[in-house]
This record gives sequence, structure tokens and C-alpha cells, in this order.
Amino acid sequence: MKQDIYNAIHARVATEPFADTMGLKLIKVDKGYSLVEMQLTHEMENIHGMAHGGAIFSLIDEAFEIASNSHGTMAVALNMNITYIAAPRIGDCLRAEATEMSKTTRTATYSITVKDNEDNLIAACQAVVYRKNKLLPFLKV
Repeated sequence: MKQDIYNAIHARVATEPFADTMGLKLIKVDKGYSLVEMQLTHEMENIHGMAHGGAIFSLIDEAFEIASNSHGTMAVALNMNITYIAAPRIGDCLRAEATEMSKTTRTATYSITVKDNEDNLIAACQAVVYRKNKLLPFLKV
């Protein structure tokens, strides 16, 4: 991965308002790959006192966004198919790992998994992006 893209993505995620609100932290990024973590807090509970699916989705979406834009060109989501497998505990640190499965000039497919502190699978997602023919707007050239 080019150092300028790596630096630009790290800087952008560090100042992204939504990531800050949700406590999303970029742990690792490489070409077509990312690892993002989030501490599951009481503010992320649903009506059953369990993790809200939207909180888990947000973690998945952040990992997907970073991995798919890691080539330095804009990529926007076309489809995400998530399966919730287990309910994590409030207080758990969840990690989403996004891996590029295929990439063409126009689309790319990603596999994203979410695991808890004990490496239990919480959710799995298959996602597709449309790859625009534009540099990332925050990438200085």
C-alpha cells in the first residue's frame, strides 16, 4: 500500500465525526484490507438490553469503507448482506475484519467478519462496492 494513501486514510478516519461518535478505531489498513474495533457500550443497547444491530452494522460498514477505499480511488457501497450470528456482551471489544475477495475496474467484493474478545464470530457480511474513477477527495496529490 502506498504510504500517502495509508497516511491519508488514517488521518481521515481519525477526524471522521461518525467514527468518533461510535468509538470506531482503525487498527490496521492495507490494500484491500482493514481491521477496525469498537467498544460495545450501554448506549448501543437495543430494547432487549442487547447489542443493537445498527451498532454492529456501523462497525462492519467502517471496515468495509476503509478496505474498499484503500486503493486510493473512491468506492461506494452497492450492497451489504449481513448475518448476525451471536449476541455480544455489552462491554466487549468487537473487531471487524474486511478482506477484498475480488476487484475489477468497476466493482469489488468484500468479506467482513465481526468477532468479540474471545474470538467468537458475532456477524458475517458479504458486501459489494462500485469503484469510481476518481481519487479519494482527501488524498493530496
